[in-house]
Amino acid sequence: MDLKESCGSQGSQESSSLHPTSWQAFAHTSTLHGLRFIFPYGQPSARRLLWAAALLACLGLLALESAERLAYFLSYPHVTSVDAVVSSSLVFPAVTICNLNAYRFSRLTRNDLYHAGELLALLDVHLTIPQPHLAEPDVLTFLQEKANFTAYRPKAFSMKEFIERVGHDLKEMMLYCRYQGQECSHSDFKTVFTRYGKCYMFNAAEEGKTLRTTMKGGTGNGLEIMLDIQQDEYLPVWGDTEDTAFEAGVRVQIHSQAEPPFVHELGFGVAPGFQTFVATQEQRLTYLPPPWGECESKALESGFFQVYSVTACRIDCETRYIVENCNCRMVHMPGDASYCTPEQYKDCAEPALAKLSAVESSNCMCRTPCNMTRYNKELSMVKIPSKTSARYLQKKFNKSEKYITDNILVLDVFFEALNYETIEQKKAYEVAGLLGDIGGQMGLFIGASILTILELFDYAYEVVKDRLLDLLSREDEEESHGEDVSSCDPVANHSESISHTVTVPLQTTLGTLEEIAC
Repeated sequence: MDLKESCGSQGSQESSSLHPTSWQAFAHTSTLHGLRFIFPYGQPSARRLLWAAALLACLGLLALESAERLAYFLSYPHVTSVDAVVSSSLVFPAVTICNLNAYRFSRLTRNDLYHAGELLALLDVHLTIPQPHLAEPDVLTFLQEKANFTAYRPKAFSMKEFIERVGHDLKEMMLYCRYQGQECSHSDFKTVFTRYGKCYMFNAAEEGKTLRTTMKGGTGNGLEIMLDIQQDEYLPVWGDTEDTAFEAGVRVQIHSQAEPPFVHELGFGVAPGFQTFVATQEQRLTYLPPPWGECESKALESGFFQVYSVTACRIDCETRYIVENCNCRMVHMPGDASYCTPEQYKDCAEPALAKLSAVESSNCMCRTPCNMTRYNKELSMVKIPSKTSARYLQKKFNKSEKYITDNILVLDVFFEALNYETIEQKKAYEVAGLLGDIGGQMGLFIGASILTILELFDYAYEVVKDRLLDLLSREDEEESHGEDVSSCDPVANHSESISHTVTVPLQTTLGTLEEIAC
């Protein structure tokens, strides 16, 4: 009996070595390096433990490096590329010009002073001159005449009409205008309204008109304009207020046609008595949307502006804030709400704008547009008039040399060179890079690839399928075995159906026929 058992155990070991498990067979055919040494045929050895330790160490390093690459990918990094592109022609930018004085003193009427005298700081609450001793004699005489409201019946007043009528007229301000050496006039400028009142935009995007282009860089190949700022028309200053301007000259903004002017913050000053040269270069910027960047590309919900820009967003935010708080809008604001009255300007609109600017970071969140055009500027100036040209200019414009020095300026805007600069944000790490890095680490540490992972899934599928088939076959066998057993149930003897008892001697060793059959 012992011999038979020992022979049986040896036979089972030999059969197991001759017939490896499915996992061993997979390990020896898998492309995953080292797996066949961990699950070899035959008896295990110390070599198997060393290979197992090496594979686990490589898997740990692979997991560490893959986690680091995944964390870098989820940080959404970006890089910025800068390039200079030469062009055969460039669209000339829009140039917005505003006189630093919003209202001409000589154009004020009695009705204007009655309604807007306090807003202009020319009269006090009682419609009287606050500090007459500071006024020039001719100014004082003019104000005393206009501010006599005895038996005066005020007329209707509109801030829009007031600013249009009293603002400086470009036709009177412009002494000459040239674009690329060709004559231009005030009709080439579009009237726009800003915080400085009535302003003028050259090369604006207007329906039916093509934008001006330039095919050369340098002085003489852009806009050259001579202006008279008309300091004699400036409003007198008798004290310090929030809107008091001590400067004389014009404020200029160079911007894209798709962007509304925001001269009071983004403009630069040009002083009288100088010729100012502005060499500009176009920049085309491209930013990434979240999560890589913080840019915005959707148009504003209000519909005031067709193209999104930071200035459009700022004006839109200011307009909504003023309309909500003052139930009116300022003249330079878009929309269909009614214009504010001078009282609303002074008591509500201007204080509200000042308050909004103080807390603008939380109220007006204006992101950078995903695509925008910006113009860099380099300014240089020379004095005018020269001693040799003073008399000629006096005769030409019928003005004194002092008047020319105090009022006349020349603005020359041109492209520095016929090229533009592109500044573009790009994704520094994309899905292809992540897969390439992880695939490289897999190949380095465990010699695996995507197909190796598919092999593992295929093996798992086959194992699960075999287990399910075995389980189903066992259930079928149990059901068939249960049916066979049910056919062997004991059958009742005929003797049990007889009413009287009959003792039948049976052989206890053999049992009944049914028991023998079963």
